[in-house]
Amino acid sequence: MSDDRVAGAENIEEIATTCDLLSATVGDHVEGVTTVTLNRPDARNALNGQLRSELKELLAAVDDSDVRVVVLTGADEAKAFVAGADVEELRERSAIEQREASKRPRVYETVDDLRQPVIARINGHALGGGSELALACDVRIAHERAKIGQPEINLGIIPGGGGTQRLPRLVGEGQAMRLILSGELIEAAEARDIGLVDIVCDDEEELDDEVYGLAESMAAKSPIALEIAKEAVKGGSRMDLEAGIEYEAELFATLFSTEDKDEGIDAFFEDRDPNWQGE
Repeated sequence: MSDDRVAGAENIEEIATTCDLLSATVGDHVEGVTTVTLNRPDARNALNGQLRSELKELLAAVDDSDVRVVVLTGADEAKAFVAGADVEELRERSAIEQREASKRPRVYETVDDLRQPVIARINGHALGGGSELALACDVRIAHERAKIGQPEINLGIIPGGGGTQRLPRLVGEGQAMRLILSGELIEAAEARDIGLVDIVCDDEEELDDEVYGLAESMAAKSPIALEIAKEAVKGGSRMDLEAGIEYEAELFATLFSTEDKDEGIDAFFEDRDPNWQGE
């Protein structure tokens, strides 16, 4: 792994100190894992322009670091993961201004395109843009108190952060239509039943055990294999099956040029833990 990426990891917390609406820690729960916490409690972490900008800046540093896994969550004081977009900002925008605000990459694409796996620790409601932010993550683990939904239709608009695209790919067109067209909010348990979240936890301790247990398991793997595996799944989901299989085969072959492939196989034969280099 390059020295630049190692140095990048050391800068994440420093960059976070310049942010007003989020914080970040590296390795406080698990080595190689950074936790990014959205912290706008007075608005239940609603995604205003400043929070989006700070999150994009911080995640750019994460992407360029030696961090292996990212946990994205909301501050406990907010009692929400993200309660939605900032409705006051939406009220004041014209169509031209909204087209400008919707230029990519937005925060959703920034999360989706991150090299590292991203686990959404959904500690409270994830509504509208908050649901879309969770959808952009790779795995979603929720507290049982969380409610999730796309209530934009109640404001005379539709989801605009990828909800109409990512949600049906995850839960199927019928369930997506139900949630998007009704604006219904569903409990975490139902979200798990339809595949919108992956695990539901009864309390904070169980939530952290599940989130950081999974993060630790991921972080113990070759960072380059993690990146390529994520790329294979994400890329393949946007292709037909035949093209996806071809894509997987090409990425699989690419890993045969890495030192980590040799190290992983040698460690297997020598019955020891591998020493991954990310190269």
